[in-house]
Amino acid sequence: MLPEAHKSFSYEDCKATADWLQAQTDIRPTVGIVCGSGLGGLADLLKDQVAFNYKDIPNFPQSTVHGHAGRLVFGTMKGRPCVCMQGRFHLYEGYAIQKITLPMRIFKLLGVDTVIITNAAGGLNQDFKVGDIMIIKDHINMPGFAGINPLVGPNDERFGVRFPCMSDAYDRDLQQLAMEIGQDLGYGDFLREGVYCVLGGPSFETIAECRMLHLLGADAVGMSTVHEVIIARHCGMRVFALSLITNLGVMDYDSEEKANHEDVLHASKQRAEQMERLVSSMVNRIEPNNNYI
Repeated sequence: MLPEAHKSFSYEDCKATADWLQAQTDIRPTVGIVCGSGLGGLADLLKDQVAFNYKDIPNFPQSTVHGHAGRLVFGTMKGRPCVCMQGRFHLYEGYAIQKITLPMRIFKLLGVDTVIITNAAGGLNQDFKVGDIMIIKDHINMPGFAGINPLVGPNDERFGVRFPCMSDAYDRDLQQLAMEIGQDLGYGDFLREGVYCVLGGPSFETIAECRMLHLLGADAVGMSTVHEVIIARHCGMRVFALSLITNLGVMDYDSEEKANHEDVLHASKQRAEQMERLVSSMVNRIEPNNNYI
């Protein structure tokens, strides 16, 4: 049975969830973090933790994927109040796209002004290697070409405008800051930047699909992030996103390589500590978002 496939969530639903969370903790986060596959250790960096299982939070979806813990963790990182999603939601789990992105609107109502999103992705850029960290500078929303967009349906102006701009979806100042921090940390050999393409999943890409996406200008491909980014930007939050390249897209019919989720989790584990250090350093140096609305 599919999880609540077509339920949409009103401003009042989101506000009720945010109010419930604020009644349970005194932490008022300004930074929201989303952990990708195998990257839930980011939440362990938080001090003074207050954690909630997704199943206990009103209106919240639940993670069904191995490598996604399913906890919302409040705490401080480098003295800054944060909230961290240990586990996210995907189209392929059967959730409506509005439910997948519901946490972004709750972040907004909790007072978050900057969102940091991580994911595990397949590399399409021929210069990329497994273990590279890619700063996302832009995205290609393939489901959006078919009308699968989290903003489909009535627009509530209390969240944002009907037709939000996406040419500045990924904050350029934060990208530059990440590059500087990466160089300082000695990550120059594996820190990249590029374009992320989202597909629906859960099947991995065919060889022909990888070739097509590469021709379209995608450097990495995955099954998450973009829908969350669209809603975060619609709400006026600033976005920074990272992909950990956990496998390489197969583009050669003679190749014996096969993508699988276990390899993704293994690669995440290998590079997780560096990702955590980069994100915590970012949190430490992020300036308040003065354009927050």
